[in-house]
Amino acid sequence: MNSSDYDQLVRSAVFDFLGNLTDRHGEVLPRGPLEQGIEFRGKRVPLLGPQGIFKPQILDIPISITTSPNSPYDDSFTEDNLVRYRYRGNDPQHRDNVGLRSAMMQRKPIVYFHGVVPGRYVAAWPAYVVGDDPKGLSVTIAVDDRAAISQQLALGVADDGADSRRRYITAAVKVRLHQRLFRERVLAAYRKQCALCRLKHTSLLDAAHITPDSEAGGEPVVKNGVSLCKIHHAAFDQNILGIRPDHVVEIRADILEEVDGPMLKFGLQQMHGQRIIIPRRTDLMPDKVALEGRYQAFLEA
Repeated sequence: MNSSDYDQLVRSAVFDFLGNLTDRHGEVLPRGPLEQGIEFRGKRVPLLGPQGIFKPQILDIPISITTSPNSPYDDSFTEDNLVRYRYRGNDPQHRDNVGLRSAMMQRKPIVYFHGVVPGRYVAAWPAYVVGDDPKGLSVTIAVDDRAAISQQLALGVADDGADSRRRYITAAVKVRLHQRLFRERVLAAYRKQCALCRLKHTSLLDAAHITPDSEAGGEPVVKNGVSLCKIHHAAFDQNILGIRPDHVVEIRADILEEVDGPMLKFGLQQMHGQRIIIPRRTDLMPDKVALEGRYQAFLEA
């Protein structure tokens, strides 16, 4: 078997592994299984390492790039919805940077890992290096369609629609990434519990926007978020409950007078007058101006 066929089999196995891992954990993946990676023909293939550009020993070209939550590198999305990824260091001829250039020339698919909080990553694959800027010390990355992975892995296959398709998919990845970043960081700030009822089952928790994301000022940042269980998130969005700028919960008057089962009584009515828990760090606490605006909307409703 030639080296190109071997490389293709390894990458296919890695992508299958990531698909299975995503089925088990959801879109935000723990670091442990990624560091462990897969076993391929008796050899271990980790998926990421201590540096941002990672090449396992059994391959000649990198398998992944990683942005850590506290990365010193200026990774960003370009105006035309592609990822700009910084070189390692300032030497365009560093072997890791040369490796990314080789991935571009040989059209090798890689994985883009974006750290959302320490130890947890969103993975996007297959990703391709589609541009190189040695003067700017960066490459450009586009994410492609997983459904077409077998065709993408076949070297030399012409694909006239790849450019527009990749821009569309990478734009969708950008939106998804911002959503996951927001949720993970809000939940971490609130110690992975509902700010009202203290429920700690993370699968039942949401990051609720204070100022809705459809309005000006509704940025996906922790200060514009509150960790709420799905019931309280829905009640917050429907103005059944409001949160005053002093962090006290109010339940709408007609709901307080309603008679129903235990969920209404204990899940909503008894929340009236309680204070929400807030992040320990003052820079992550809910924005008072945003809370005031949202509370006024609650009163008007």
